[in-house]
Amino acid sequence: MGEMRATVTPVDPVWDRIRTEALEAVRNEPLLGALIHAGLLHHRTLEKALSYRFSLKLASGEMSEQILREIADEAYSADPTLGAAARADLVAVYERDPACHRFLQPILFFKGYQALQAYRVAHWLWQTGRHDMAYFVQMRTSEMFGVDIHPAARIGKGVMIDHAHSIVIGETAVVGDNVSMLHSVTLGGTGKEEQDRHPKIGNGVLIGAGAKVLGNIRIGDNSRIAAGSVVLSEVPPCKTVAGVPARIVGEAGCAQPAVRMDHQLKGCRDCEE
Repeated sequence: MGEMRATVTPVDPVWDRIRTEALEAVRNEPLLGALIHAGLLHHRTLEKALSYRFSLKLASGEMSEQILREIADEAYSADPTLGAAARADLVAVYERDPACHRFLQPILFFKGYQALQAYRVAHWLWQTGRHDMAYFVQMRTSEMFGVDIHPAARIGKGVMIDHAHSIVIGETAVVGDNVSMLHSVTLGGTGKEEQDRHPKIGNGVLIGAGAKVLGNIRIGDNSRIAAGSVVLSEVPPCKTVAGVPARIVGEAGCAQPAVRMDHQLKGCRDCEE
C-alpha cells in the first residue's frame, strides 16, 4: 500500500477571526448579509477575499471584474508577501485606529486599507514588467479611493493610512514598515527632475494630516511630522518636526510614535522606554 499523507490545514488566525466577525455581523444586520457573504464568507482565504474586493471596486467599462480578479489572484499566488503585508496592514489599522473595532471593517469599509492593497497588486505588476496594467490600477485606485500611489513606489508592511483622502505618493518614494499617515499627505518631488526625487520615510514614522514631504530626503526612524507641515530637509530619527518649512521642535516623545498615534507636540503619553 502506498504511504498515506495527512493533509494539514494552514493556521490563519487573522482570517479565522474575520470569518467569525462576519458571521456575527450577518446575525446583527441581516440586510448586509449578501454583501458580507459575497465579500468574505464565500472565500477560502483572505487573499481570495481581497482579490474579490479589488476587482469589485476597480472594475469599469474599460476593465471587467473577471479580468481584474484574475490579475489579483495571480499576484497573490505568485508573491506570498502580498498576503503577509495585507495581514500586517490589517492588524495595524485595528491597533491604531480607535474607530476600528473589528478586523472586517478595513476590508469592507476603510478606503485607506483597500487602496493600499490595490497599490500592492499594482506594485507587483510593475515589478513583473507589466507597467501599463500597473498604471491602469493606479488610475482606478485614485478615481475610486482618492489615493494616488505610483506603482513603482516601495511601501513596507504594517502601514496604516487613516481616512486616506487625497494621499499622493510619488514614483521613487520609499515608505518603511509600521508607518502611520493621515489624510492629505503628500510624498512628492520638488521639480521636474526624473531621477530619485521623492522622500525616504523610515520605519515607525508618524505623518500628520496635510503634511507635505518633498524631495529626495530621509525621514529618520520613529520620527513625527506634525499636521500641516512642509518638510524640505532631512529629519533625524526620533525627532518631531513642525511648521512651514518644518523644523525640529523636540523629541518624538516615545519609542513608537506611529503606533501611539499621539500628535501632541508635548510627546506621547504613557510611553514605554
